[in-house]
Amino acid sequence: MEKIFDTLIDSFIKDEVGIADNFLSISLASHLKENLINLFNEKKLLTAGIGNNLIINQNKLIRGDVIYWLDRKHGNQHENDFFDLMDKFILYLNSTCYTGITGYEFHYTLYESGAFYKKHIDQFQNNGSRQYSMVMYLNEDWLAKDGGELCIHHENSLQNISPENGKSVFFKSAELEHEVLVTNKQRMSITGWLKIN
Repeated sequence: MEKIFDTLIDSFIKDEVGIADNFLSISLASHLKENLINLFNEKKLLTAGIGNNLIINQNKLIRGDVIYWLDRKHGNQHENDFFDLMDKFILYLNSTCYTGITGYEFHYTLYESGAFYKKHIDQFQNNGSRQYSMVMYLNEDWLAKDGGELCIHHENSLQNISPENGKSVFFKSAELEHEVLVTNKQRMSITGWLKIN
């Protein structure tokens, strides 16, 4: 895994956006996708809000995804395997880059066809704990015509990243504006933040 961790970190240092294919193994991505689909079918995913608990707002003209928070308390083997992977990554990140990350939070994310998320930044105005944003995709056989790219707004350019299965994206939560472009079919991921508590 250290080679994949290095790919993610090195591309982040070079381009402000880290990208690593196969950050999630095919097996783990498949199990997590199955969890997500089951939760969706059981109507356990909730409409995502804008802001944190103090200023939460729901507006489908800005954000159209539904989410479900991961938690070790669920006792789900595959979620716990994911958390074990994140623990290893954070240990490696802290030891190689001295980032001081002390926690994280992640949720499943599902966009139905036609959904999107307008340009935004991940850091709350009234809470600076989020340091790095991470997205890991759960979409097999994704094609260019399916849309749904993560569009990163750099100072002088746009970077579109396709949401292909197992891929991870990593960037500073307070620095890069980004959006999810309109998806033309169901688009699934795990999205979250590495935090200093």
